[in-house]
Amino acid sequence: MDLTPVTIDVGSLVSKTVTSLHSHLVTRPTGRAVRMAIETQLASAGAQSLSLIDLSEVTILDFSCADEVVAKLLQRCLESDTHEAFFMFRGVRESHRDQIQVVLERQALIAVAETETGDRELLGVVDAYEAKVWQLLENRGSLVLEDFERVFSEPGLGDALDRLVKHRVVFRSSTSGRYHALSQLVQELL
Repeated sequence: MDLTPVTIDVGSLVSKTVTSLHSHLVTRPTGRAVRMAIETQLASAGAQSLSLIDLSEVTILDFSCADEVVAKLLQRCLESDTHEAFFMFRGVRESHRDQIQVVLERQALIAVAETETGDRELLGVVDAYEAKVWQLLENRGSLVLEDFERVFSEPGLGDALDRLVKHRVVFRSSTSGRYHALSQLVQELL
């Protein structure tokens, strides 16, 4: 796999980007500055990257910053023709969850979130079937299509996998055809 690993500590970025002693993301300009700093780091990554966006030091996250740092970041990267970026958001607190969920729903996006307790979940617009398919992969780490077909006999499995790959919450290797959970890749690469 040719994924370039990138780790981004948002709390540290806030202190470097904004003149504040607190790790609060509470204004759109703050969120925009952090997103632009993340995009600058991604610009030096290869054609494909896997970024671990660490929110664990962010104490307050408002809707405008969730929109800038999560939704707009994902949207801009999904629209890029030159860089294929995958993201996992770590340290998502209960106090962050609703804001992230709302902004992802508005943009019809999906993101992989790891909570403070280490649980992983999909946030955004995801149906129950896609969530089950994703959870199987999350539990196993990596699978080939036949592994999924042994568990899911319902029609639409290929469509669900394609949508998860399109939204970049699942990585599919172009060489082996294997599907990989982002959490497994984060452990291997970062």
